[in-house]
Amino acid sequence: MSGTKKSDRKPAELGDDLPGALKLAYKPVGLVSGMIGGLIAGQVFALVWKRVSNEPETPQPLSRDYGTKEVLIAATLQGAIFGLIKTAVDRYGMKAYHRFVDKPRPATR
Repeated sequence: MSGTKKSDRKPAELGDDLPGALKLAYKPVGLVSGMIGGLIAGQVFALVWKRVSNEPETPQPLSRDYGTKEVLIAATLQGAIFGLIKTAVDRYGMKAYHRFVDKPRPATR
């Protein structure tokens, strides 16, 4: 049986199908969307933490006001929320970029 197994292929990077100039042009878009995604993730985590813990602020890792268990649970939740939002921002940002770049352009005279 010939062919390449899925596990034998190199994983594709985001935007690998873009030519060089378009990939370079996406870098600032990706950077800005990543920063916005990080800000959104921080706000979402703060809201979720307030709901689940009934605390006004999120626990700081070095604070003596919180137990180790509470700090580790908060860090786990924060990481999950950040990962989810970052992935969503990356995916939808690249899809929007592709829609813009792949749009047929009117012929110029």
